[in-house]
Amino acid sequence: MVDSKVSPRANLGARGEDIAVSYLKKLGYEIVERNFRCKLGEIDIVAYDGKTLVFIEVRTRRSKHFGSPISSVSYQKQKKLITLARFYLKKYCLFDRSARFDVVGITINSRGEHEIELIRNAFSERD
Repeated sequence: MVDSKVSPRANLGARGEDIAVSYLKKLGYEIVERNFRCKLGEIDIVAYDGKTLVFIEVRTRRSKHFGSPISSVSYQKQKKLITLARFYLKKYCLFDRSARFDVVGITINSRGEHEIELIRNAFSERD
């Protein structure tokens, strides 16, 4: 949801997340939670893809001039997301669920058109 009181960068991120949620729903994902926050950080989207719990990082850019949005998910960010996912699983006692990490990259051009790229199982604890 775009907010005029928020920075343009934050608005771009929120718009990207809205686009990602719509796209994921069309693919059959069941959205459980958006912007899960705790003392450790934030998970953009938590959803089910069938019986698999999916922790989804959304990256939104205005161009691919500096690479695809997905390429901006660093090793450090992956480790942080793994830590956040462990916290989430513990908080909700979901250790019996299979889980994975997906990344959604969205590029929105100056005309407002967007391109979406989804990487399922983008990384794991063993990477």
